[in-house]
Amino acid sequence: MITTKYVNYKQVLNLSGVHLILISIWCTLIAVLFYFFNWHWMTIPWVPVALIGTAEAFLVGFKNNQAYDRLWEARKIWGGIVNSSRSFASMVQAFDTKNEEIGAFDLEDRKKRIIYRHIAWLYTFREQLLVPTEWEHISTENKFGNINLRRNRLIKAGFPDYGRAPIFLHKYLSEEEYDRKSEYKNFATYLISQQAKDINELKNMNAITDFNQTQLQNCLNEFYGFQGQAERIKKFPSPRQFASTAFVFNILFITLLPLGLVNEFAKLGDWGIWTSIPFCIIIGWIYIIMELVGDYSENPFAGLMFDVPMLSICRTIEIDLLQMTGETELPDPIASKNGVLV
Repeated sequence: MITTKYVNYKQVLNLSGVHLILISIWCTLIAVLFYFFNWHWMTIPWVPVALIGTAEAFLVGFKNNQAYDRLWEARKIWGGIVNSSRSFASMVQAFDTKNEEIGAFDLEDRKKRIIYRHIAWLYTFREQLLVPTEWEHISTENKFGNINLRRNRLIKAGFPDYGRAPIFLHKYLSEEEYDRKSEYKNFATYLISQQAKDINELKNMNAITDFNQTQLQNCLNEFYGFQGQAERIKKFPSPRQFASTAFVFNILFITLLPLGLVNEFAKLGDWGIWTSIPFCIIIGWIYIIMELVGDYSENPFAGLMFDVPMLSICRTIEIDLLQMTGETELPDPIASKNGVLV
């Protein structure tokens, strides 16, 4: 997530620098051919170019709206996880029993184990969401895919805890549960099921009432719901017929743009031909930026700087839950670096 009030020039160039170079070369080439070689035959009237640009603006606007909906829904899901996690931990900590057969130490140990397992679920779930899908930018097998891989590596280098999920799992899970990680394709689901078993066991031991068990199970059901909602966004792409069409139309418009613009500016004289270059670059670059903003926002769990800051959210929940258990040695919150929070 970008945290600066305004996107700085480095972030802009990081996103669209290559595209800006390509547009500049194309616009300059058309002006050179028009001026030095008198290739007037290649120009086209401005009206059809303007119509294509208007249609493309509507299509890109629709795409960006859908991308924003996916991004904002992902953030609301993690906001729900924050609230439900605090409620779940507070209820677990409120366990009390009059059953003398259950020692206070044993009950406190069980409470801590449940809360620790929930923290492990958070980091497991985040790690699963970061596994790239074939339609995400980081998986693209071309130069732009390599650029996104470098972006991902830079983010990981800036945040030491970015890839330490196995360390967190080893810290908050028992050896037996940690060793089972390789046996499950969806380990996060397994951890929630283990929570339900432990809670049911406490109810059978009369450590909690049936009502307590129902309330806690409702919380676990909410976590299943949040997990399913996030997996739906992760595993179902923004419909490619819309995303791909917007991209193709954008390429078509930018290709035709200098062919129509240079002819209009040529009416001003020879200097107008060269003046068309910066205007052509600016217009084309604006359309490219609109396309890229929607294109990157539609995948909020891709491991890039445009994502929902899951690591920061996990750390916030971790700190809150550890404080509820009485821990005093707490990890530091995740701070943004270079205008990015992950």
